Amino acid sequence: MGLFDFFKRDRSGAPGGEGKPKDRKLASLGKKAADKRSQSYDRDEAIRTLTDIGTHGAAEALLKRFKLNVDPSITDQEEKQLAFDGIVSIGKGMRGKRVSDEGKDGKAISDEPLTEAEVLELCEAVIEVTRTHCQRAENYTWPLKVMRALLDDGRYEQELLALLGDFDTEYTRNVEPKVNLLAAMEDLHSDAVRSAAEEFLDDVNDTVRFHAVETTFKQDSPTSLPPLVGMMKNEEAVRIKNKVAEGLMRLDWTVPEELREEFRDALRDAYEYAMTDGGKVKKA
Repeated sequence: MGLFDFFKRDRSGAPGGEGKPKDRKLASLGKKAADKRSQSYDRDEAIRTLTDIGTHGAAEALLKRFKLNVDPSITDQEEKQLAFDGIVSIGKGMRGKRVSDEGKDGKAISDEPLTEAEVLELCEAVIEVTRTHCQRAENYTWPLKVMRALLDDGRYEQELLALLGDFDTEYTRNVEPKVNLLAAMEDLHSDAVRSAAEEFLDDVNDTVRFHAVETTFKQDSPTSLPPLVGMMKNEEAVRIKNKVAEGLMRLDWTVPEELREEFRDALRDAYEYAMTDGGKVKKA
């Protein structure tokens, strides 16, 4: 170790400043896979090479491809699908690499099949780098697909709730992560998901509110009736008013008597729907 490496040591005693040495090969391949200026075949080759390396560090480098959008869109989707398939195959242990194989020379890597415990450890390592990737990502679509492919329903729900918990209902420059998370939660059903979705019924962004309404209705719980009806009092977006009214009609829920006057007033500019005297919603 040279003098420069000595001064780069972090408190854990490892060189590089982040607790472990940087793998220059992985860094170079990750950069190439996410370089808009590169030719498509160069990015494709980098993605395939990272997949063949097969460690969780390679999966971390593959995640960088999701940050890039290129034209034509079909090429963009094909490359992202290739990166996704690579990450999932690594997380499932299909590449035969262990967590302990990170940074090893190929000759030092055992060709013995991974045990169930080793596959689980590798999967956890891939989920961890995916979670870390989300902290800096502008869009969660593909990272969430990775989690969905590697985790069971319960664990997947925990990860979504934890990620959504990093956001509030105030203004944010980029709402895509919140939208991605709420949309992903539509396929899950639990009181925790319902409660989390209801919190975003009052988000300052109408697209987020729209998806919060959809996810809340997907839970099919009458417990959500008061917050859904209550949000209409201050709602200005007609498409969201229609969304709430359509959901109430579809599920045949009854607007509570104490909220009917406010709800009827809110529907005045939502011309597609009306409320009966009995509190049911119908087509106008």
